[in-house]
Amino acid sequence: MMRAILTYHSVDTTGSPISVSPDEFQAHVRWLASDAVQVVPLGDLAQTPETTDAVSLTFDDALVTAIKYAAPVLRANGLPATFFIPTAHVGKDNRWGGREDPGIPVLAIADWNTLGHLAEDGFELAAHTRTHPKLPMCDDAQLMDELEGADHEMADRLGCKPQSFAYPYGLSDHRVARAVAERYARGCTTDLRGLASTDPPERLPRIDAWYLRDARRLRGWGTSRLDLYLGIRRLARRVRRAVS
Repeated sequence: MMRAILTYHSVDTTGSPISVSPDEFQAHVRWLASDAVQVVPLGDLAQTPETTDAVSLTFDDALVTAIKYAAPVLRANGLPATFFIPTAHVGKDNRWGGREDPGIPVLAIADWNTLGHLAEDGFELAAHTRTHPKLPMCDDAQLMDELEGADHEMADRLGCKPQSFAYPYGLSDHRVARAVAERYARGCTTDLRGLASTDPPERLPRIDAWYLRDARRLRGWGTSRLDLYLGIRRLARRVRRAVS
């Protein structure tokens, strides 16, 4: 059995590290809607019994490619999801700090009107800072601006204070996690594993759907085979970060 959070970014055909294709996403949705696993809102996952196979769906960066394709498919199948918004980039694109990331396509971010329609459709809108920085590298004033600014912009534009937060690049430290815990009900990392009962709410692990592009891997949900696969991927990613 496994409880876990899946995270997506873009639904497109570029084959980039932040992308799953429309066909791959459709295969995911077919499995998610098949009753093989309970799909629950992000805020409900930790209260789901540990003996239950359960998943919450999240989308980072509020990319138009995801909202245009994924939101209607999810809505048609009655599947809840959370969209994390980098508020200073709303209506712009994902060139964080004005720079392109190698291997990552430049993609448009939804405008406030589109995001408002998402909320009306019942999707959770959540915070992803203002400008998508590496938060451990921010000083205290910058950190507060990224968190408080995102809160204020979402409240002003959408009329709601976000309850969930996702760390850009999945990066945090004790100082950053403490600040997130003071402002949000939950914070999401990018650690490639399922949810453990001992995970603090400000450091919830997530599994990047890019590693599960082949939906046959999803059918191994909760098995030792999938745990081993994710463990190998997690180790490889740590090694890459350590040498970069």
